[in-house]
Amino acid sequence: MTDRKELLGDVQKIVVKIGTTSISREDGSLDTDFMEQVASQVSRLHKEGRQVILVSSGSIGTGIEILGLNSRPREIPMRQAAAAVGQSILMQKWMEAFRIYGLNVAQILLTYESFTNRLTYLNLRNSISALLDFGVIPIINENDPTCVHEIEATLGDNDKLSAMVASKIEADLLIILSDIDGLYDKNPKRNPNAKLLKTVEKITPTIESYGGSPTSTKGIGGMRTKIEAAKICNLSGCHMIIANSQVKDVILNIIYGQDIGTLFVADKEVHSNRIRWILLARSAGKIIVDEGACNALQNRMSLLPSGVIDIVGNFDRGDIVEIDCNGKIFAKGITDYTSDELQKIKGKHTNMIADILGYKNYDHVVKKENIALIQS
Repeated sequence: MTDRKELLGDVQKIVVKIGTTSISREDGSLDTDFMEQVASQVSRLHKEGRQVILVSSGSIGTGIEILGLNSRPREIPMRQAAAAVGQSILMQKWMEAFRIYGLNVAQILLTYESFTNRLTYLNLRNSISALLDFGVIPIINENDPTCVHEIEATLGDNDKLSAMVASKIEADLLIILSDIDGLYDKNPKRNPNAKLLKTVEKITPTIESYGGSPTSTKGIGGMRTKIEAAKICNLSGCHMIIANSQVKDVILNIIYGQDIGTLFVADKEVHSNRIRWILLARSAGKIIVDEGACNALQNRMSLLPSGVIDIVGNFDRGDIVEIDCNGKIFAKGITDYTSDELQKIKGKHTNMIADILGYKNYDHVVKKENIALIQS
């Protein structure tokens, strides 16, 4: 049995994700009492020398209320408009909550692309570190009004976003607050005998099967997106806990080792920051390889053009691509050739590259240092 006091006693950098259902009242308005309670708990942790980053949902719901909409709109432009209106109110309320405790806040709006460009992501990590050094509480949300992808479809009501933030800043713990007590082996709203899992040592296919549809109509992030978040945290050695936001002093009591919610224990084998970036960044295309190349890559060797069967999508040199064998994506990497170049040299030996293209970048398509294997 995992001793939470021992495991979490020394955590210094904490990301707290607050879901829509936690921050909103039934009528859709912001629960300012809850926001002040969060600020109070964060203030105490701040005084203890710990660093806290918030990932806060709620902008769309707030915008819906201000615009007088009867329900959550399905049209992307309407949801973007609601987010644009609601985000400023959301930050204003957070500012007021933290001002009571003498703390300043900073707004950071992100998209998935913020983590795909390595220079952008490194700058993001540095700016968050600078804010923490100044004692400022960063408050992060998805940049819904400018997202080119469907709002929340990839980030799941900020579940995935919070995990990516935790991974990139090398946090010790991610706390996901929602309207549920944790991960159950069945849907507790339909099965009264559903069992709450207190600890998950490894995310197995059985654990993944417990993920379901969204938990409410207010939030979009169901348990499935939270399990995906746990898998991201696992890559970086960051523990994760799913807990009910209605538990009194839930953040403090989790940090102090109380047995609250579901704890996902991080893998002790931590991937390097660069490998995590490759794994989590958006892919620009796909390279399909044969079994020989697949075996070579899994033995930490580079990908050569002779092992390439086909190319999917259009990508440039330096882009991140998925690597597929027999219909299964088993790795991602940074390509040293464009998709057009690869179409010409696929299946060829390295000594033929210069004759075919008129030049040669490298003998390999993806060098071994730039390959990240995906754990099955």
